[in-house]
Amino acid sequence: MKPAPNSRAKWWSILLAVVVALGIFGLPQMLELEPRAAVAQGLALIRAAGPWAFFTAMAVLPTPLFWFTVPAGEAFAAQLTLPGVIAAALAAVAVNIALSYWLARKVFRPPLTRWLEKRGHQIPQLTRDNAVAVALMVRLTPGPPLCLQCYLLALAGMPFRLYLLVSWLLTVPWVVGGVMLGRGVLGGDWLTALTGVGVLGAAAAGFCLWRKKRVRVGGG
Repeated sequence: MKPAPNSRAKWWSILLAVVVALGIFGLPQMLELEPRAAVAQGLALIRAAGPWAFFTAMAVLPTPLFWFTVPAGEAFAAQLTLPGVIAAALAAVAVNIALSYWLARKVFRPPLTRWLEKRGHQIPQLTRDNAVAVALMVRLTPGPPLCLQCYLLALAGMPFRLYLLVSWLLTVPWVVGGVMLGRGVLGGDWLTALTGVGVLGAAAAGFCLWRKKRVRVGGG
């Protein structure tokens, strides 16, 4: 059964209230603190909000992944364990990717198309033969945030199941590496931090090699 409109409105109101409260009451105080104290207070605010609010925000807000992956491990590893945090983050990303597809196709299609075209982002044309290759090129292009990449692929008409699978798999190393890096740096565990750097570095190197090979094949 679908949740009633009043129920959905209630949850959106609660989420918006949390975000506004953090911005009004938390940010000004943090700006007056030393960097380490500001980080500690920020983590305290995140812990106070709880994992449900944190990962729900991660699932619905169109923000860069590192805004959530970096603090997640240190904030909730004691409560959920580090693998639990990674699993929760990956689940939130899957919801975010699916929600972005629905918004792009059903709600924001005309304004998004105009907005993307004005900024020089050409909507790729997909066929059954090139869908995966185009999706990989969009996902592995540095610069555009995850939500913008999702909108491009959705507007291009990529089948939802293929879109979700490819998009989610390509975010896995960034989520794992980001959570581990943040946990290590913020918690003073340099082995975990170096492991996170290694995961991110391996993913970046692999993506770069794929792009170079793709360019050579296309050019040759």
